Amino acid sequence: MNVLFISTCERSGGGAIAARRIMDALTRNGVEAKMMVRDRKLPKLLERLAILPRCGFRRSRLWQADIANVGINITGTEAFKKADVIHLHWVNQGMVSLDEMGKILSCGKRIVWTLHDEWPYLGVCHYRGECQEKECRKCPILCGDLPYKIYRRKHEMYRRWHPIFVGCSQWITEQARLAMPGERVEHINNCIPSALFHPIDMQQARKDLALPQDKRLLLFCSQKVTDERKGIAFLTEALQLLPKDDLHLLIVGRHSEQIPLPDGIRATCFGSVDEQTMPKIYNAADAFLTPSLQDNLPNTIAEAMSCGTPCVGFNVGGIPEMIDHMRNGYVARYRDASDLAEGIRFVLSHDLRDAALAKATKAFDETHVALEYIKIYRE
Repeated sequence: MNVLFISTCERSGGGAIAARRIMDALTRNGVEAKMMVRDRKLPKLLERLAILPRCGFRRSRLWQADIANVGINITGTEAFKKADVIHLHWVNQGMVSLDEMGKILSCGKRIVWTLHDEWPYLGVCHYRGECQEKECRKCPILCGDLPYKIYRRKHEMYRRWHPIFVGCSQWITEQARLAMPGERVEHINNCIPSALFHPIDMQQARKDLALPQDKRLLLFCSQKVTDERKGIAFLTEALQLLPKDDLHLLIVGRHSEQIPLPDGIRATCFGSVDEQTMPKIYNAADAFLTPSLQDNLPNTIAEAMSCGTPCVGFNVGGIPEMIDHMRNGYVARYRDASDLAEGIRFVLSHDLRDAALAKATKAFDETHVALEYIKIYRE
């Protein structure tokens, strides 16, 4: 069986990382799998130029939408022609245009599409958030009727060619079923490579990273830590509610040095970190904090738990499926900084490391995930 993964990137972004891990797991289970990624930035830039006037020239909204007006030639490649199964992942920012999507879906091959966010069944945005607009008729991000036209065109293609959708959280699976009645939507978790993410000695990890041994280390991680969607404002507010003498914050991600810290909180800013270093940082931490306001199935939570590090996050998206409240972590009330602080107190005062590891070992097992996908491929 020859499976072609289609993803905008291979290593940048949560969807791309999850896709690569699924592909690696499939390869270890006997599937011949390859990944096609975007090799040029020009299509992405052309798409942004088209979006700019429609978002009122507001930079804050420029990357919140994708209109899929440009893309690369996928169906004309030898890799596409030789594949038995086409597996779509996160394909925005100039990777797959709507025209090319139609060619892919109508090619006669088995098409599987893993939902790393809500873009496949919405109009132009990646997360609905608090928007209640049906069929994207009055989009709060882009003006005009373009979001509705894109929404309608996508759904017309789905009704005609019926790709198989896979939600990597139960939350997004249910949202997709509501948005696409009559379409097949399965649920398969993402997987975590246990050979890389596993427990090691905390004191040794701290020593290797030159971190304090006598403090409670709290870890916050995001590709871009200043992204409002990642909830850093709620984290800083929560930290203000805690005794600070014993705490030390670890920050991983771009612009980590730009976070305004509460008085009395000391921090180590790692900036961007490679995948090989992250397990040591997870193991050095007493708790992983994810105050994200919009998320599906965050890789970071699964990675932290695979290292035995308990997590604290808001009750949003797939997060409460990952964290079992007060058993292996803490699920705080949505947008409630005081409850986020209570969650930090809870995980620091309870030994949850074994429970976190046990949950991750069961939920994000590579072989299980690979076999579930193979079932869909072979049907």
